[in-house]
Amino acid sequence: MIGMLTGTCLVAGTDEAIVDVGGVGYLLSCGARTLRAMNVGETFCLHVETHVREQAMTLYGFVSEEERAWFVRLQSVQGVGPKAALAILDILTPGEILSAAALEDKARFAQASGVGPKLAARIATELSGKPPPPGRGFQPAFTAPQSGTASEATRNEALSDMQLRNDAVSALVNLGIGQSEALRAVARAYETFPDDPPVDDLIRTALKELGG
Repeated sequence: MIGMLTGTCLVAGTDEAIVDVGGVGYLLSCGARTLRAMNVGETFCLHVETHVREQAMTLYGFVSEEERAWFVRLQSVQGVGPKAALAILDILTPGEILSAAALEDKARFAQASGVGPKLAARIATELSGKPPPPGRGFQPAFTAPQSGTASEATRNEALSDMQLRNDAVSALVNLGIGQSEALRAVARAYETFPDDPPVDDLIRTALKELGG
């Protein structure tokens, strides 16, 4: 199985990319967010989820391990396939998915192309109260690519809000608050800020949400 590729982008199309790794061109299916970060001629790292079926092997590429992990988690919901999972990741960052699930905000999921109201409701219900997927747990998932590239900005966008929410939830859980309750409180608190707040401010606001 292929878990990660580092190479040069040869083609970035509508829903696929070709990456040259040591003279071999790998064809990867990618969402719009990933493809926007890819410039022809740039060298970068993609986290890969490999799907093997009877007659085909498909590689799905992502700029962060968080996105790849959520791609897998979303498909644990009945009726969500790779296409729907990519569509959700096109409109929501990992942190936004976590918040939408915590608040059972089916309307957020229904904004994704191909995700109808019934499926959106199922996603919101089944993911509600669950912690974010752990990922593969190796360090390169959190290492930014070469400074100044578009993929660095895209990855940092996904990482910043996810890490911020995780830190706040962990702090609340350490105070004895249940994980599901902590997830909902942090999600509600995060929505009150126009930009990513300091983690201490997010924790204080979440505690006010719990007290209110």
